[in-house]
Amino acid sequence: MIIRDKPGVLQLLFSVRGSVLPRIVPRIVVVTGFAALLVWFDTVYTALPHPDPAPFAVFGIALSLFLGFRNNAAHNRWWEGRKLWGQLIADMRSLARDVEIFLPEQDDRKKVLRLAIGFIHAHRINLRKLPTASAPREWLSENDMAQPHPPCAILDRMAETVARAAPDGFARRALAERLASISIAQAGCERIATTPLPYVYSLLIFRTTYLYCGLIPFGLIESAGWMSLLFVAIIAYIFFGLAEVTEELAHPFGETVNGLSLDAMCRTIEISLAPHLDMPAPAPKKAERFYLS
Repeated sequence: MIIRDKPGVLQLLFSVRGSVLPRIVPRIVVVTGFAALLVWFDTVYTALPHPDPAPFAVFGIALSLFLGFRNNAAHNRWWEGRKLWGQLIADMRSLARDVEIFLPEQDDRKKVLRLAIGFIHAHRINLRKLPTASAPREWLSENDMAQPHPPCAILDRMAETVARAAPDGFARRALAERLASISIAQAGCERIATTPLPYVYSLLIFRTTYLYCGLIPFGLIESAGWMSLLFVAIIAYIFFGLAEVTEELAHPFGETVNGLSLDAMCRTIEISLAPHLDMPAPAPKKAERFYLS
């Protein structure tokens, strides 16, 4: 996630970090080069068809509507993912207080909380499809990561500890409800990660964008001449840029510059649970070159 405090006008105009421009420049060059070829052919050899620009305006409005719909759908996925991780942070903090209230033995309390931190890291690794070797060994063992579904296996161990250590049915029920809330947030994140936006949307957007950028020079040559190249480049930047932004936002748990800062949120949970484990709190994650992982 890109973190910037009140960027200035120059930063907004010329900043590349966090922008989709590096990924869409080749596409912009291709459609602008095609437009240059058309203008050159129209100028040097023979006049090409010069249709009325009005139909292109209608075409552009329709394409904008498609892009707006897809952008809303992608942003909703990104925002829901952030809300679910906010719920996980709140549940982990509440779990630390719950075990202080309901579990009489300190060893059992610490075991549940250590497992909770292991769970959140296993959940992060599972969402990002990272290799098991990247698991922090202070919280996750090789056996944990060898399970078919490590986050669920750790939650099961937490439930077993609660069932054994809770002194009565009320304590077991209260802690079970907390674990259920954690599990619901986990399932919500996995639903987003495993159910992408329908592929047909991507096909429609990208094919239509290329088609529009390929046809728009015909409507501009007569009135704009070689200036058509500038207008085509701007149009390509807008439409390809919006399409690429929605592609990133549709995968909120990825390691892209606009993905959610899962590492930083896991560190926030570690900081919150450290006092309950009699451990020094680690330093919060900081953005590097405006990027918070």
